[in-house]
Amino acid sequence: MKKAILGTKVGMTQIFDENGKVIPVTVVQAGPCVVVQKKTIENDGYEAVQIGYGDIADKNASKPRKGHFAKNDLPVKRHLREFKLEACAAVNVGDVLKPDIFEVGDVVDVCGTSKGKGFAGSVKRHGTRMQKRSHGGGPVHRHPGSLGSSATPGRVMKGKKLPGHMGAERVTIQNLDVVKIDAENNLIALRGAIPGPKGGLVAITSSVKKA
Repeated sequence: MKKAILGTKVGMTQIFDENGKVIPVTVVQAGPCVVVQKKTIENDGYEAVQIGYGDIADKNASKPRKGHFAKNDLPVKRHLREFKLEACAAVNVGDVLKPDIFEVGDVVDVCGTSKGKGFAGSVKRHGTRMQKRSHGGGPVHRHPGSLGSSATPGRVMKGKKLPGHMGAERVTIQNLDVVKIDAENNLIALRGAIPGPKGGLVAITSSVKKA
């Protein structure tokens, strides 16, 4: 992982390239993020950088969180995330990270929490096949059907696709292109859609597969 930054999803829009072709993009309010802590091999056994994002009032922050930031005389941040960067030695505590660490044309991965859908059936949640709609099928067309064999093993196997809570889980979208960067307003435009609602926290990192 070469670069990383935290941000907030603003929403989707479209922009036009030099040939007049429409590009669907998602706008992210990326940063400014502050380097809060550095993990070193000597002290922690690995190298990583902890960054903070989003302002929070002191009265809303816990004592442990206040003390963590007070060690380096930094303002308290709402979100803390840790990233293993290749150039950890070049980053110092107190440095400010902005979207201009990326360049137009970079390929990135975006990680966020997907929208919660509530309780959903197996057809919507897993895309299972619906049952026949004729010849006495009854009011069970969207039921999951058979849950397994009878006396052997006499139980529902783990991993069976059943109804349950849908969404509100960690999702990573890979290989999105950086289309535009507005360093003055801390905005970055990414081609395509990213997980989560408007205002949701996302982490933008260099692509793992196209590094």
